Amino acid sequence: MRFTVVGAGAIGGTLGAYMVRAGEDVEFVDRAADHVAAMRQRGLTIRAFDGVFNVAVRAMSLDQLKGPLDVVILAVKAQDTVDAVRAIAPHLGKDSAVVSLQNGLCEPVIAGIVGAGRTVGAFINFNADYLEPGVIHYGGPGAFFVGEIDGTSSARVREMVGRFRRWGDVRATENIFGYLWAKLGYANMLYATALVDVPMADVVDRYRRLMVELACEVYEAAEAEGIRLEPFDNVEPYLYYPRSGQSWEKIDASLDALVSVMRRSEKQKTGVWRDLAVRKRKTEVDQHLGASAAAGASHGLAMPLTHRLIAMIHDIEDDRRVMSWTNIDELETELTRQTA
Repeated sequence: MRFTVVGAGAIGGTLGAYMVRAGEDVEFVDRAADHVAAMRQRGLTIRAFDGVFNVAVRAMSLDQLKGPLDVVILAVKAQDTVDAVRAIAPHLGKDSAVVSLQNGLCEPVIAGIVGAGRTVGAFINFNADYLEPGVIHYGGPGAFFVGEIDGTSSARVREMVGRFRRWGDVRATENIFGYLWAKLGYANMLYATALVDVPMADVVDRYRRLMVELACEVYEAAEAEGIRLEPFDNVEPYLYYPRSGQSWEKIDASLDALVSVMRRSEKQKTGVWRDLAVRKRKTEVDQHLGASAAAGASHGLAMPLTHRLIAMIHDIEDDRRVMSWTNIDELETELTRQTA
């Protein structure tokens, strides 16, 4: 297999660099001219939790891409999915595959452009950040699953898993959407932590009931969609949902483990926080939380905390609100009002 990483930032850059180091045939495509130039001149540097390494890579801009492509590792921001897939579509062959290493529900969007048969789903939960042109921080491993979007098993997924294992523990699944929806619930929690400029563990630990309810709103939408949720990395959806089955003794024990992992991680704040506080750019909130809220609305679910959180993230993006504990308190007040 030949691999083309489209979006050579935190996730795509990290995975691709490990694959290159192990001898895989990988090229890197990115729209940031300075990042492409740095990779060409100095290679791609990974500052990993267990050491630093640099690999010489083939890097180019999207307009320099030439087909036919074999396996595309798509790792652009969710809001850039349509433009990126339309740009690579002319370079795909009949047997090409596009693997989404994105958060959210990008797979149906990709399939709508290049066809379901050329679309493969993936779930990633490792910590990484783009630091500067040619340099990525890899903060530590996490769950990584690959699966066909129709829920079947396939030889191509098994081969991809074998190649991706150059990075670490990667597994095949026949329920990729179970993982993607499970992470959407977790994403509600993580977006909330970005409302204040402190480590995410502090927020999750201090506002446990709010965090669980944020996840529950998404998991209720997943249930309505017929999704069987999957646990991952100390996130246990069926401890949170359904609400009628909640055991707070078990939930607290689970959250203790999750918070402990967060505190040990080299990445103390989310990529959402980095988008807002460091890179000063739009987040993926509409494609992540907005997608789950839209699915919930189609089933008559109000999801008030999710909608409020989306609005608050937009306020910070547009400089109408600053990061503060007051923001979390507003969500907590909304939850109290609902349950009163």
